[in-house]
Amino acid sequence: MPVQLNHTIVWCRDSKASSAFLADMLGLPPPRPFLHFMVVELENQVSLDFMSKTGTVSRQHYAFLVAESAFDAVMGRIRERGIAHWADPARSRPGEINRHFGGRGVYFEDPDGHLMEAITRPYGSEEALRSGS
Repeated sequence: MPVQLNHTIVWCRDSKASSAFLADMLGLPPPRPFLHFMVVELENQVSLDFMSKTGTVSRQHYAFLVAESAFDAVMGRIRERGIAHWADPARSRPGEINRHFGGRGVYFEDPDGHLMEAITRPYGSEEALRSGS
């Protein structure tokens, strides 16, 4: 069997709120409970398992490859909710999106400050390299 990512734990202050936020922003089914996690299932059989903790939550980055129509929906939710967003991970281009590799990308924070990214083209892919960007 090839090596595949199966799941990762997303540490947060409130697993129900944080998992619901991500599922809603990406237009995914509601999170489901599993043991002490709230699980967000992605379409490629990988799950994000949200787990509550007390104290400081170290911020992480999570990138999601989405279809053009899903990107439009994510941007619509960002705008209608007044969520800050950026074109870059350094957050130096507020209110913008990027157009890397002929696609579109945006960064936004979840309730714990994790930097979520939605992109329409995978970085460094054959498709992206052929596009000349």
